[in-house]
Amino acid sequence: MPSPLHRLIARTPQRVERDTLELELDDGRRLTVQRVRDPRARRLKLSVDERGARLTLPLRASLVSGERFLHEHRGWLAEQMDRHLPADGEAAALQPGASACLPLRGASLPLHWHEGRYIRIERDPDGVHVQRPPRAGDAALRRALRAFYEAEARADIGRWLPAYLPGLPRAPRQLRLKVMSSQWGSLAPDGSLALDLALVLARPAAFEYVLVHELCHLLQANHSPAFWREVELRFPAWREERAYFHRDGRRLKASLRALLTG
Repeated sequence: MPSPLHRLIARTPQRVERDTLELELDDGRRLTVQRVRDPRARRLKLSVDERGARLTLPLRASLVSGERFLHEHRGWLAEQMDRHLPADGEAAALQPGASACLPLRGASLPLHWHEGRYIRIERDPDGVHVQRPPRAGDAALRRALRAFYEAEARADIGRWLPAYLPGLPRAPRQLRLKVMSSQWGSLAPDGSLALDLALVLARPAAFEYVLVHELCHLLQANHSPAFWREVELRFPAWREERAYFHRDGRRLKASLRALLTG
């Protein structure tokens, strides 16, 4: 016959449970907060990143205590949302026929909408032109936008890369553009280079710095003083660009997420 202790253990949930709740901030904004009950959590925790706000509860915490904790930290939460998420009009979900601008290379370009037989996104001196059929769905439009951003990013990389290849032991084995949650780039042991697609929204000097940073890992697979000397030799202004990412990086990632996922 199972003991009371065994019965208690059997009733204890061993998986993460998620739901959401709505919170009104002091400035009137309404915010959807992801609530997570995690068996590994030791205390109540509130966090914010480019995906939004998250309230983590340990198993023994009640829902009431979690909501009280959330309300007590509304001021802090508003500050973090302002810091991590795009400002109104800076970048939001792409609205077909309505959105008037598109972020690219640290600027906001005029966005022009046209009706056509198929989806096509192109850039010219007047801004960005989007051609789409009237019945085209949002998913197809976002795929086209991602392809547009990838093409623009590869064009930048193609201009910069040849200048940095001399002095490296080899060229990157391949290059992929990905949507990364925290990193800006990575170099695999086999020499494959991955860069965050959100870099195409950053100012060009910042994007170039990340490329140089990852290329220098072909020389030094670490962040030792020797590594930073290699970066300094190739990109003396790296400190300024690193500070730029510390200040604006999360907004860039949040902007791309809003544009590509709505």
